[in-house]
Amino acid sequence: MSADDRLGDLSSTERSGTSQQLVKKYMLLSMATGLVPVPVVDVAALTAIQLQLLAKLAKQYDITFSEQLATSVLGSLVGAGGSTLATVTSHRLLMRLHPVGWVVTAVTTAIFAGASTYAVGRVFVQHFDSGGTFLTFDPEKVRDFYAAQLKEGSAEVARSFAGVKP
Repeated sequence: MSADDRLGDLSSTERSGTSQQLVKKYMLLSMATGLVPVPVVDVAALTAIQLQLLAKLAKQYDITFSEQLATSVLGSLVGAGGSTLATVTSHRLLMRLHPVGWVVTAVTTAIFAGASTYAVGRVFVQHFDSGGTFLTFDPEKVRDFYAAQLKEGSAEVARSFAGVKP
């Protein structure tokens, strides 16, 4: 049994702190999607990582997880970021024009993927901390919080990049 699987036995304060660590772990995992040089595959990989994060958080908070419901809820939350995702994907198509383009696109995608996962995680930690479930999730009520967490996630990703030793 992994540490992630034992989270349900924690107090609410410990659970919240452990949730934040889990969010950062999956944020870092998401950043690796920037290295996937195939448009659409990178989006599928990011979605899979975010769904896995939601499954872990649900287990931690003893909330029933349904991949179908989580996919729907995730899409409704991140849907507002769809135009950003489309921009990143279109940049991916342009990256073949110049080798420098690949590096810039990979970094841009990694930043977006990490920040997006961070924001998704933070939104659901707050929602689950307040007693919410996937069935009671209302993306419109958290849209501003998601946007703020996306900005905070970008800063967190930048701190992670700064901590990487070449």
